[in-house]
Amino acid sequence: MFTSVDDVSARLAETGYLASPAVATTVFLADRLGKPLLVEGPAGVGKTELAKAVAEVAGARLVRLQCYEGVDESRALYEWNHAKQLLRISAGRDETWDEARTDIFSEEFLLTRPLLTAIRGDDPKVLLIDETDKADVEVEGLLLEVLSDFQVTVPELGTITATRRPFVVLTSNASRELSEALRRRCLFLHIGFPDEELERRIVRLKVPGLDEALARSVVRVVGALRAMDLRKVPSVAETVDWAHTLLALGADSLDGTVVRATLGVLLKHQDDVLKASAKLDLDAL
Repeated sequence: MFTSVDDVSARLAETGYLASPAVATTVFLADRLGKPLLVEGPAGVGKTELAKAVAEVAGARLVRLQCYEGVDESRALYEWNHAKQLLRISAGRDETWDEARTDIFSEEFLLTRPLLTAIRGDDPKVLLIDETDKADVEVEGLLLEVLSDFQVTVPELGTITATRRPFVVLTSNASRELSEALRRRCLFLHIGFPDEELERRIVRLKVPGLDEALARSVVRVVGALRAMDLRKVPSVAETVDWAHTLLALGADSLDGTVVRATLGVLLKHQDDVLKASAKLDLDAL
């Protein structure tokens, strides 16, 4: 998909995703080496958006497996359409079981889920396995076969192997340690909070109506909040939301009144709001 690291940066920027040199380099290597990309970092820093941006750049179909506690093989790989199978058996009452079995365990009755969908067909795909750390440990066993050989075994049909490998992105908020076996199969990328200059560029890109001075003030205040011992520090997504909020309010500068009134956009816990109100020198903004 990409010819160089600079090509990654330029093409992602066209979709509205401003990639740091580390992000652009790792995406280029994942594409060139054909390796899955494991992206860790706090929520809201652009892990999922990276996969979406790569799909847009490549003109590829985004196939997303949203992980959660209890997700299993039937949700991740495939399952059989049991209702349709029963109808088929009822319709062929005069058939032997061997005749019916050959028919009902065929492609017509197979319901493909994200992992199987991603490796079938010749069209370009980006497979996003989102919040991998929220899935049970057993699910990692399903991922190992897919990410090792890009194939899935369906006992009734045999082994289905990818004719065109998808670009794979796994995201994790590190709420659970992923297995070493899974990590070995991936290139690793950590996306943290951007530096002040990059975050200012992101804000200006996402909120074009915001002037330069206010954008700098927004990023400066968010940086001060991240330096505090809060339950949940604001991420890039909250920074952008706050910039949209200030624009909607018609604020052309930051003062104590505006910041106090809008802290709930940046912070999601009352004790964090109280702590920030006490520690921020709001009147000096």
